[in-house]
Amino acid sequence: MTMDTKNGSGRTTGRGIGLAAVRGLALALVSLPGAVLCFCLSLVSIALIPIGVGLVTTPYVLTGVRAFANGRRVLAAEWGGVRIPPAYRPLPKDATPWARTFAMLRDPATWRDLRWLPVDMTAGFVTALLPAVLFLYPLEGFALAVGLWRVFPDGYWYGFVPVSGQASAFGAAALGLVLLFLAHFFTPRLLSVHFRLTRAVLGSNQRELAERVRVLTETRRDAVDASAAELRRIERDLHDGAQARLVAVGMDLGTIEALLDKDPAQAKELIAQARKSSVEALSELRELVRGIHPPVLAERGLGDAVRALALRLPVPTEVSVDLPGRAQAPVESAAYFAVSEVLTNAVKHSGADRIWVDLHQADGMLRASVTDNGKGGAVIGAGSGLAGVERRLGTFDGVLAVSSPAGGPTMVTMEIPCA
Repeated sequence: MTMDTKNGSGRTTGRGIGLAAVRGLALALVSLPGAVLCFCLSLVSIALIPIGVGLVTTPYVLTGVRAFANGRRVLAAEWGGVRIPPAYRPLPKDATPWARTFAMLRDPATWRDLRWLPVDMTAGFVTALLPAVLFLYPLEGFALAVGLWRVFPDGYWYGFVPVSGQASAFGAAALGLVLLFLAHFFTPRLLSVHFRLTRAVLGSNQRELAERVRVLTETRRDAVDASAAELRRIERDLHDGAQARLVAVGMDLGTIEALLDKDPAQAKELIAQARKSSVEALSELRELVRGIHPPVLAERGLGDAVRALALRLPVPTEVSVDLPGRAQAPVESAAYFAVSEVLTNAVKHSGADRIWVDLHQADGMLRASVTDNGKGGAVIGAGSGLAGVERRLGTFDGVLAVSSPAGGPTMVTMEIPCA
C-alpha cells in the first residue's frame, strides 16, 4: 500500500512538472509575439492621433490590448491561482471616435496595460520559458550519455561540462540529473513567478482603494440602469401583451352576458374566443416570468437550466457541467443570462455548426466558456451584445475574455466570484 502511494505521488509530481513546463512554453510562444504586436500597434496608432487616423484605429487597437490582457488574467487565475481583477472604466455609449479614443486614454488601466506589454515581452517571456528549459534541458544530458555525443563536434559544451567522450557524456548526464532535481522544486514556482510578475505590473496597486470605489460606483450605476430598463421592458410587455388580452377577455365576457338570452349561439362563439385569449394571455405571462427568472433555473440549478437552453438552440450544442453545488441565486441568474446572450450571438452571427458550453467551479470562481467553430471576429464593443454581458458580469466583479481570430474558432470565457 505504501509503495503504491509513493508511485502515485511520483506520477502526480511528474505530471505537475510536465504540465508546468508545457504551460510555460505555451505562454512564452504567445507572450513574445502577442506583446510585440500589441505594443507596436498601440505606439503607431497613438502616434497617428494628431493626423486623425489614430482616432479611428486607437479604440480597436486598445480593445485588442485589453482582450490580450484579459486573456492573461484568466490564465493567471486558472493556471497560477493568481487573481488580477480588471479595473477598466466603462466607455460612453454612442460616443464619437474622438470621445472613445480619449476616454480609453484617460483610463489608468489602459496605461497599465501598455506598461505591461514591454515587461511581458522581456521578463515575462523569460519567466515563462524557464520552466520548459529547466524541464527539457536535462533530457539532452541523458541523450548525450546514451551516445548522442558521437554526432556532435569536438569541443561541444553541455552547461559547463565539455563533452568529448563517453566519460564526459556521463558527466553531462549527471549534470542533467541535478538540473532535473532542481526542476522538481522550481518548475511550478517559476510559472507562479511569471503570473505574480504579471499581477505586479498589470494589477492596480496604486490608489487601489480609490480605483475600487470608482469601479464599484460605476458598476452599481450600470446595475441600476439595467434594472430600470428591465422594469420598463416588463411594463411594456404587460401593457402590450397580457394586459391587452385580459382587457379583451373582460369585454368579451360583458358582451356574453348581454347575448346569453338573445343569441346563445353567438355567445358560445365569444366564450370560445375568450377562452382562447385567456390561454394566450397565460402563455405570454409564463414567457414573461421565464424571461425574468426561468423556473428551471430556480428549481434545478444553473447546469440543468443551461442544458435546457441548449436544447432549444437550432445549432447542435454540447454542455459540460462540473458544479459541486448551487451558487447564490443572483450569481446563477447573471451567469445564465450571460451564457444565453453569448449563445444567441453565436447562433446569429458566427455561422457555426457546433457549439460547446463548459461550466465549472474552482477556487471560489464560477467559470463558463462558450466555444463555437464559426467564422470568428467577435469583439467586445457597442452593438456586439458582449458589451452588455461585460456590464452584467461587472456588477459581480466578473471577468469577460474573448478569443476570436478571423476564421475562428471563437471562445468566450466568463468568470464570476461565488461561494
